[in-house]
Amino acid sequence: MPRPSSGGYEPLHEHHHRNLQGGAARAAIFGVSDGLLSNASLILGVAGAQSHNSAVLIAGVAGMVGGAFSMASGEFVSMKAQRELLERELELERIEISRRPEGERRELARIYESRGVDPAVANELAGEMMRDPDVALETHAREELGINPRELGSPEKAAASSFLSFGLGALFPLIPWFFARGQAAILASVLVGLAAAGVVGAGLSAFTGRSWRRSTVRQLFVFAVPAALLYGIGRLLGVSVT
Repeated sequence: MPRPSSGGYEPLHEHHHRNLQGGAARAAIFGVSDGLLSNASLILGVAGAQSHNSAVLIAGVAGMVGGAFSMASGEFVSMKAQRELLERELELERIEISRRPEGERRELARIYESRGVDPAVANELAGEMMRDPDVALETHAREELGINPRELGSPEKAAASSFLSFGLGALFPLIPWFFARGQAAILASVLVGLAAAGVVGAGLSAFTGRSWRRSTVRQLFVFAVPAALLYGIGRLLGVSVT
């Protein structure tokens, strides 16, 4: 019902939430971040060892492709196992609803009561939920397991998203090495990596609702520290080997 105001009635505004259970958006965000950080660190580590331009390129391309496949396969296996586990729990719940509906009704009523619903209302509400087996299963899944049976996530989408996003993130610090070499390529790789990290940080703030400045600074710090350490280690190893 519209809320009254001094000028009449204000229209209701629907409040929508993003779907955070599917996994694809999460995989994409972390894929870009992981690809950027891991490949930049690899490239700068190899470059720090004073390797030739071709060696840095080979290492960067291998890190990009290998890392993308690794991320995709890991995301697929992880989400597939999670989905199969949830599907098993849903099947067990479906069997229980079919075999002992009254017991499941009482269990649902107790859940409502534990949340402050009047016992009589809780029993009536649980009875209504149990009339339709599909509604009963969805209700028990939400109330007992804390999941939405319609949104268990797609392992295939998560894997594809992870592969593409990791590859995209890993490509940024590699681009300068196709056009430059030596210290110029190193500097350009660092600058491109920092710019990309800043964009990722600002993008994360859009999902979390936190300050974009804080998110950007945090992402820059997360990128800069490992990259600098790997470059330093590469320099030390290059000098010692030489």
